[in-house]
Amino acid sequence: MSLRITNGRIIDPANDLDQKADLFIDDEGFIVGIGKAPKNFAAELTIDASDLIVCPGLVDLQARVREPGLEYKATIESETLAAVSAGITTLVTPPDTTPVIDTPAMAQMIQQRAWRFGLAFIHPLGAMTRDLEGKQLSDMESLDEAGCVGVTNALNPIKDTLVLRRAMEYAASFDITVFLRAQDPWLNGGGCVHEGEVGTRLGLPGIPEAAETVAVARDLALIEQTGVRAHFCQLSTARAVAMIAEAQERGLPVTADVTAHHLHLSEHDIGYFNSQCHVIPPLRSERDRDGLRKALKDGVISVVCSDHQPHESDAKLAPFIESEPGVSGLETLLPLTLRLVDDGLIDLTQAIAALTSEPADIIGVDTGNLAIGSTADICIFDPEARWKLDTSNMISRGHNSPFGGWEFKGKVTHTLVGGVLVYEAED
Repeated sequence: MSLRITNGRIIDPANDLDQKADLFIDDEGFIVGIGKAPKNFAAELTIDASDLIVCPGLVDLQARVREPGLEYKATIESETLAAVSAGITTLVTPPDTTPVIDTPAMAQMIQQRAWRFGLAFIHPLGAMTRDLEGKQLSDMESLDEAGCVGVTNALNPIKDTLVLRRAMEYAASFDITVFLRAQDPWLNGGGCVHEGEVGTRLGLPGIPEAAETVAVARDLALIEQTGVRAHFCQLSTARAVAMIAEAQERGLPVTADVTAHHLHLSEHDIGYFNSQCHVIPPLRSERDRDGLRKALKDGVISVVCSDHQPHESDAKLAPFIESEPGVSGLETLLPLTLRLVDDGLIDLTQAIAALTSEPADIIGVDTGNLAIGSTADICIFDPEARWKLDTSNMISRGHNSPFGGWEFKGKVTHTLVGGVLVYEAED
């Protein structure tokens, strides 16, 4: 049906738009007017957005929906429902499913299942190597044609540098973006926390800063050699970010993202073995956290993601080192980013850009903007609404979050996908 969103403050960083105006959507789900209705336009539904912000639907660059293979943790249906409740209309999911997304059939199946539910869109990343084993290259061209927005080896590092070089050369020849999770498998050494004072005090095996920086150095050398377009995922150390900044200054085609939880937490939040803070890469020092925040402010890091990893409750009940790493982060992505605005780190437009236009540009998808003629993927939120996270009431099937009990400011009221109202908050 045709819609009119009235009296809202429209913020669209992609088009340098920040104004109070009405927005008009036709019955085919496209934006047809801002400020002034098209001739003969008649709205079948009107949404009053007084005192609310209207922005593009959020784009999350890293979210696991656990299907196929781990449906006991979560499903596409449960996690896309959680996504739209948080204003997220586009999810990018890595290929470490069971089976792995290393064939066009798997890539198409993931997308078709998401389309069936009509909630958030899912764009898969294809496997860089067959079965993520780091040995034989996948058919990246076919994966690209099947809808994959990039290729990655997910959490499985490619140990053979020559294989990684060949993968980058292959991707570069077809203008495919490679998504890199920088970690040296030998320096990582089975650690579960940052190698620092907290890990030492708790007697937990640590992952040194060098596990990330060594991998970043290798990857940057190969990027320069091959000319591939690369995106670094979930950086966690200030030193690695400084290396990315230097590479960007030299003109290398590299971008980077950071998780929302790494911008707010440090190794000290682990306290006494709080397994909700068990994440990979680990929560680093306060100096690293501050370095990540500065990099976001300066634009070296352009995207904030959730790195959503829903788990069943038992996964976090084991001793810290045996618990499964990861945070259920969809429902805290927007409020944690808005908290950076309240902290004075970035302004509201930059915060929204880091969740919309910037990630959309990286995956090359026409979303994350409110241009006339664009698909109406829209998030409407109340920037002044205060609420407290009760993990037992999370919509995601995974309730594993270190932010339980935190008070947030900023609450999604409506989400539209393709011009369809898929979420409306209860009064």
